[in-house]
Amino acid sequence: MTRRPPAIDDESLIAALRLAAGRDPVPAHVPAAARAIFGLRLPGAAVAVPVAVPAPAGVRSGQEGRLLRFTADELTVELEITPVDGLVDLAGQVSPLPCAGTTVEVRTPHLTQAREVSATGQFAVTGLPPGWFSVVCRRPEHSPVVTSWTRIRP
Repeated sequence: MTRRPPAIDDESLIAALRLAAGRDPVPAHVPAAARAIFGLRLPGAAVAVPVAVPAPAGVRSGQEGRLLRFTADELTVELEITPVDGLVDLAGQVSPLPCAGTTVEVRTPHLTQAREVSATGQFAVTGLPPGWFSVVCRRPEHSPVVTSWTRIRP
């Protein structure tokens, strides 16, 4: 039995030819989004990478909340993400204990919320939109530490 390739309609063929010729225009929102994201980079910042967090003993997997941990330059940022009414609450802790004047910024592509870190290293931001976020920790006399971008879903 001989197999034949599926028939291609004219519109699909023309679209494929435009793509191959490089004549398919880029949608206007794509370059704008790329410029906005490029503006969120922090040259010279240390990037904190995600580290696996074991589930606490006795916690059921279906319970609300999600734990994340990021580390870089002897600094650890731990986050608990909790969905609330379609938005996201984020509670975090920086360790080792921060010095006075340490701040964090929770960034999304559309907004930034800054908080001063308590003497115990804790901070919280509520009512974040679901989507991509990153946390920047700024300590006096240190380079900033920024977490990798992570997607949160309610």
